[in-house]
Amino acid sequence: MLHDMVNFVVDTVGSFGYIGIFIMMFLESSFFPFPSEVVMVPAGYLAYKGEMNIYMAILCGVAGSLSGALFNYFLAVKFGRKFLVKYGKYFFIKEETISKMEEFFKSHGHISTFSGRLIPAVRQYISFPAGLARMNLFTFSLYTSLGAAIWVVILTLLGYYLGDNEALIKEYLRYIIAFILISLVILGFWYYKKIKKTKEA
Repeated sequence: MLHDMVNFVVDTVGSFGYIGIFIMMFLESSFFPFPSEVVMVPAGYLAYKGEMNIYMAILCGVAGSLSGALFNYFLAVKFGRKFLVKYGKYFFIKEETISKMEEFFKSHGHISTFSGRLIPAVRQYISFPAGLARMNLFTFSLYTSLGAAIWVVILTLLGYYLGDNEALIKEYLRYIIAFILISLVILGFWYYKKIKKTKEA
């Protein structure tokens, strides 16, 4: 089934071009569970073959990611808190915990959103707590776009330079993800020290 889904995505990107990239990245960033690699890597390969403009492909990929993230954000704004207050007790989530999370995102939402967009299996869901906390929309959009842009550029360039060499792409992705995670740990530590120093001042 996964193989069929990947083929469908690749065919869609090929058939609908930039609109296909936007739609697929919107779905990937919102609620549809498939990896962005199957969208942006083929887009990069098509750019290498001269069938797409690489800058337009990247722009559509980032725009789709941001739109999907905003969809989740507003979904959380509309239904999130009411749902968690009503049913959270069944999952051991107290209203006090929800309030603490909201306060955390109001203070540290920018770094959390940026980091979350770069972590596999987290990037699709980081918009929910941001929406739940009603994080500043401009700040949310800015850091979502920055994080999404880094990831989209990486995938597109892999497709551009490695083409359809699936084994090599997977190997490079492992190294890249490891590098990103280590970088985020360093960034998180620096941010923690900075906040701590500010509180002590």
